[in-house]
Amino acid sequence: PEEMTPRPVQDAGNILKQGYLEKRSRDHGFFGSEWQKRWCVLNRKTFCYYANEKSKQPKGAFSIENYSARLASYLRKDSRRKCCFELVCPGKRTYEFTARSPAEAEDWVEQIQFLLKDLTSITIPYDEEDEEEPYNDVDSSDSLNAASHSTTMNQDKPDDGMGEDDIYEVLPGEHPNRQ
Repeated sequence: PEEMTPRPVQDAGNILKQGYLEKRSRDHGFFGSEWQKRWCVLNRKTFCYYANEKSKQPKGAFSIENYSARLASYLRKDSRRKCCFELVCPGKRTYEFTARSPAEAEDWVEQIQFLLKDLTSITIPYDEEDEEEPYNDVDSSDSLNAASHSTTMNQDKPDDGMGEDDIYEVLPGEHPNRQ
């Protein structure tokens, strides 16, 4: 039972994608930059890379939040340039990778974009409001029509006609005269 305590960094339940990628080292060597093979693991919030898939400690890990992923064929000049992608975040280090195949590179990019979309929708639920603006106009004019409609209907009942009117004055939030 005691052996169970050190939990591996790779929590298999959360892994979205893993596999070998070549990662461009940060310190450019004498012949330009070095590409090193790394076992890379993407889980729900973090991108980790290991020396190989048996390693327990990642060589590096960073939170994927605020990063964006894109294919980057300009990273290499050789036949594998279509396998390249990069992770970019304003003000942070850019990570550059080469996958085994163009399809594999696309898959990494898609998984990361998918994950980021997920993260944004959790943290910023109102993100899409801008796009729906045109519909809001329709909505508000609809409810105004409904309002004036019910007031005209209620004019048969003089007693609470005023009451209804007042309620509708307050409801729309923006008083027509207050601009």
